[in-house]
Amino acid sequence: MKTTFKELNNIGKLMILIGGLMLVPLLMLPFYPEDIRYVGSFLVPSLVSIGLGLAIGITFKRPNDDIRFQYTAQDGSLTVLFAWFYGFLLGAIPFVLSGQLTFLQGLYESVSGWTTTGLSVMDVTVTSPTFLFYRSFMQFCGGLGFILMMIMIIQGKDSMSLYNAEGHPDRLMPNIRKTAQVIFQMYSLFLIIGTIVYIALGMPALDSLLHTMSALSTGGFSTQPDSIGAYNSASIEAFTIVLMIIGTTNFAVLLLLTKRKFTRIIKVSELRFLAILLAIFIPIVTVTLFQGLYLSLGESVRHSVFNIISALSTTGYSTMGYDNWPAAGVGAMIVLMIIGGGLGSTAGGIKLTRVYLMIRILGFNIHKRVSSQRKVNMSHYNTAQGKRAIDTELISDTIGFISFYLIIFVFGGLMITWTSGATLSESMFEFASSLGTVGLSIGLTGPTTDGGTLIVQMVGMILGRLEIFIVLIGIYSGASTIRYKLREATQ
Repeated sequence: MKTTFKELNNIGKLMILIGGLMLVPLLMLPFYPEDIRYVGSFLVPSLVSIGLGLAIGITFKRPNDDIRFQYTAQDGSLTVLFAWFYGFLLGAIPFVLSGQLTFLQGLYESVSGWTTTGLSVMDVTVTSPTFLFYRSFMQFCGGLGFILMMIMIIQGKDSMSLYNAEGHPDRLMPNIRKTAQVIFQMYSLFLIIGTIVYIALGMPALDSLLHTMSALSTGGFSTQPDSIGAYNSASIEAFTIVLMIIGTTNFAVLLLLTKRKFTRIIKVSELRFLAILLAIFIPIVTVTLFQGLYLSLGESVRHSVFNIISALSTTGYSTMGYDNWPAAGVGAMIVLMIIGGGLGSTAGGIKLTRVYLMIRILGFNIHKRVSSQRKVNMSHYNTAQGKRAIDTELISDTIGFISFYLIIFVFGGLMITWTSGATLSESMFEFASSLGTVGLSIGLTGPTTDGGTLIVQMVGMILGRLEIFIVLIGIYSGASTIRYKLREATQ
């Protein structure tokens, strides 16, 4: 496989974009001048990245006669993989240069931020406002995706391939650049509205902005050690639920919402399945909290609704700790974190659509075995764009992804029992949170967490955010490129 001018040129643009994003936290300095000491922590990596990106972009500018190259899935996955790993590495540098974290901890915080996971090794009670903003800003940008942001500012025939390679299944507008711009505009509007409403509900201005960023990106970074529970406000919790549901909803469905096409929205299979899951799990967890923690019925319902939606949306906000939860409640949370949010949203997990399809497939399989007919019509399911047939290719992709996801989940959970010495249920909870990019913790993750556990969790976060196969295809593509270069050098 041959590396082309187009790939290297796009990589240069991505380096410029990520370097530019590193400058945004400096906008906090006029409001918090005492953080002026952190200017170099952001300025140095930003300028180096922008400079390198410009050099690569100019050096490998695509020749006008380079018209025969077709951007393949492997090429797109390799570019996407580079963008994310480069973002992880560059994002860690401010934490290290400022002396707040070791390199491994800084890398962990960066991976958790960009992947919108929300697990943290920082003590937010002593973290400066600039770095609190930086963490939430990483989640907001990570939820949208580096490639989507790049598409907003560049044009090219390869944009669609890159868009698909990053895991965006929906094309909302005829023009892919317009699609990216519409998504960004929607989330910017939600960000403004969310911040204003939080302030009106009594939350401080900075907290309002950062919690809105993290809720919309289903990230979960908070300015409080006790997360949303620190405010002890039913109204704040209720509004946070609204933001979490927006964040976990498919981009295409949100576009229908802005156009007030409610009839089409209620037909979407994914949303109906979400409602069914909530109707099943909220009573179950409510009963376990009522009986196991001796909370009042009202408190049990309140905590159940919030934490279930937080887990299923893969946001990771919480209203209470989970270390003393009954086993049934912990088990329910693990299941919900594995299921995850909407396909084509900022959420992680297996995704609602895939789980819904798997249940349909199992139902069809059982019906086929008990039916006198040898062939059963698999029918269709409803998306924001309309009906889609449940065909053989979709069945194969769904079963393959879910099987691989569950294998990784089991293996990762077992690895954490080895690295941390925690119980199996605790380890499974923590790795389900990592792989689902949720951010809830049962108490294993913090400033004193060992390096082995952090590494296992980072691997889970990356696989969860990039949906496994993108990582594998990117690695295969990179290995193919290296082999090609080695053969070329020896000839």
